[in-house]
Amino acid sequence: MSKPVVAIVGRPNVGKSTIFNRMAGERLAIVEDVPGVTRDRVYSKAEWVNQEFNIIDTGGIDVGGGSLFQQMRHQAEIALEEADVIVFLVNGRDGVTGADEEVASLLFRTDKPVVVGVNKIDNLEMQMDIYDFYRLGFGEVYPVSGSHGLGLGDMLDAVLRHFPEVEGDDYEEDTIRMAVIGRPNVGKSSLVNAVLGEERVIVSDMPGTTRDAVDTVFERDGQEYAVIDTAGMRKRGKVYENTEKYSVMRALRAIERSDVVLMVIDGEEGILEQDKKIAGYAEDAGRAIVMVVNKWDAVEKDDKTMSRFTEDIREGFQFLPYAPVLFLSAVTKQRMQHLLPMVKEAADNHNLRVPTNVLNDVIVDAVIMNPTPTDGVRRLRINYATQVAVGPPTIVLFVNDPDLLHFSYHRYLENRLREAFHFEGTPIKIIARKKSD
Repeated sequence: MSKPVVAIVGRPNVGKSTIFNRMAGERLAIVEDVPGVTRDRVYSKAEWVNQEFNIIDTGGIDVGGGSLFQQMRHQAEIALEEADVIVFLVNGRDGVTGADEEVASLLFRTDKPVVVGVNKIDNLEMQMDIYDFYRLGFGEVYPVSGSHGLGLGDMLDAVLRHFPEVEGDDYEEDTIRMAVIGRPNVGKSSLVNAVLGEERVIVSDMPGTTRDAVDTVFERDGQEYAVIDTAGMRKRGKVYENTEKYSVMRALRAIERSDVVLMVIDGEEGILEQDKKIAGYAEDAGRAIVMVVNKWDAVEKDDKTMSRFTEDIREGFQFLPYAPVLFLSAVTKQRMQHLLPMVKEAADNHNLRVPTNVLNDVIVDAVIMNPTPTDGVRRLRINYATQVAVGPPTIVLFVNDPDLLHFSYHRYLENRLREAFHFEGTPIKIIARKKSD
């Protein structure tokens, strides 16, 4: 199920990126005391009082006519459309400006819940500066300090109160939910139609045809599937969406609701940087993944073209060595018959549970073949292994000291587990815990 989305908006240089980093718990957005530094929306996950949600950092909304600020305004408008709750950030040291009032006017038209954060209130004496912001018309305002982390708890409490109720998907328990993601115009809608065997999704050569994710449930060979099409972006009024980055949040929502992700790549254009970014969201979410190279019928080929393209995928998506690759054409139906069996295998592996005794036998054999690392004084000792979750398979190793599990040995153990249990298509998580834990 998808997480609520919070967009942080406001005119440039009010501290949006600093607040975003505080909420995300890491330094993700560029922070510099120059208006207009953050030029693209940045996405991250956040959590407050056990509630997970996604956050968007926008490039600011500016009423000046400059092309950079106009572009950032468009980005922010898209973020507003994607958001469930909007954090309207203002600068407490400046008071209410004309630009703040313009932003407020835009926010009123969204009909979305708005929480006003008055930033740069670094001490109690400065809290008297917040009352001017009540005239923006959004009710309670919350003094915060991005640089010192003050007041964020109260503001986040207010944000959580506006979250919509989370509704589950009304699918049968064994339904395989697959999300179709990728850059605009790579043939996602055509792929959905080819899977369904009928024209159920509008297909157009113009990026941005499909406005919202559409779930379609169907059955094939006794297995029920739900396909989530994320084929487009919104194109309305002055919101220009002619660059690939604007489809990311819709892909995130679909990924969160899926078991298997079909990462669609344009076989004619090849691999672009945005493909890697979008696939990275699926990998971060721990979903099973099938790499689909579409439009293969339009590619000029020789007997080595497919192997070269596969090598490019392995090089460009080094974080997805486990994802199978399928070359197909949604238009001509070439190789389409292999897609659903691949999806089902990835879903089965994603939910595979390994008996504890078999798991420990594999770990013991792995250690015998390649002894555990040392820090020069102590050697890593693996006492016991157990699988604690599926979707993806999650394995806990009880060890003498988790810090001794070097990333290279972690990768070695993962490779041995994949050899033993054929976890193709799915990530696996290996967590080291101290035995006393």
